[in-house]
Amino acid sequence: MTEHLDPHEVLEGYRKGIFPMGHEDAPVYSWHLPERRGVLPLSQFHISKSLARTLKQGRFIVTFDQAFEQVMRACAKREDNGVWITDRFVEVYSQLQREGHAHSVEVWVDGQLAGGTYGIHIGAAFFAESKFHTVRDMSKVALASLVDQLQKQGFSLLDVQYWTPHLDQFGVVEIDRNEYYWQLREAIRTQRSFR
Repeated sequence: MTEHLDPHEVLEGYRKGIFPMGHEDAPVYSWHLPERRGVLPLSQFHISKSLARTLKQGRFIVTFDQAFEQVMRACAKREDNGVWITDRFVEVYSQLQREGHAHSVEVWVDGQLAGGTYGIHIGAAFFAESKFHTVRDMSKVALASLVDQLQKQGFSLLDVQYWTPHLDQFGVVEIDRNEYYWQLREAIRTQRSFR
């Protein structure tokens, strides 16, 4: 546990395979290193028939890095998330976004922010943090848009931290720590631009 969260220490943590989380009831942050890591192999992203229909209908607009803080705050409001995205967390990640190390995907429906996701970018690795939606399937659209962008830009690692039954539908798998470190080292050695 630490009471201090520094943007550059956060980046260094990701380079080492650890990530921070805030705590709603105390001004402290904990660092996490899962024994098994959830990753989404970019070549194996699975789009369900219903999501394919939603994407084809195109009743939304997708943007990148246009409403980073809004996306973070919307993710923080998710009831199932607990409140680990604290105000200081938003400040730190917003600074990283201004410096080009963090990015967001926004999905707009009728001019309103309806879904999104955000994360950290180092080399050819993207560390997805959280996602949200206020309109059905728009968080899935955000994830599909993120994957498409990472594929176009030649990324090799999409880290989602933990495997969950929900993420399984997209092709997320668990790998052990040694395999994760190998993929991480290879990815952060390779220079890639998010946009």
